[in-house]
Amino acid sequence: MRTVGEYMSRCPATIDCRQSLAEATELMLERGVHHLPVVDRGRLVGVLSERDVFRLESRKGVDPEVLPVGEAMSPEPLTVRPQDSLAEVALRMAEKNYGSVLVVEDGGLAGVFTASDALRALASLLGRTRPA
Repeated sequence: MRTVGEYMSRCPATIDCRQSLAEATELMLERGVHHLPVVDRGRLVGVLSERDVFRLESRKGVDPEVLPVGEAMSPEPLTVRPQDSLAEVALRMAEKNYGSVLVVEDGGLAGVFTASDALRALASLLGRTRPA
């Protein structure tokens, strides 16, 4: 059985819920990611996607320099374990239209598994891989 842990992005960047949306955008660009796990005093509380940022920044009256990530994030993100079945997690993501799930292990964040990771896994399983 293939697992999420084999394909997840490890050591993801995180952002504190009190930081601004502008800081989140900068971190996403700097790290080349589309999803940021959100923490509050080290505890996982949500996830912020590039889609969330775009949706909010396009609204009138929203100042990304002021709006805290905690007000923009999706609370209670779907979490899975590294040993969870790749097929089951991909199916749950597709059914719920999730772009990512957070991978937790021993009470802490172990990684992020995104739709892009799922597509790379699919290509790999079909024997189509590219050098890293």
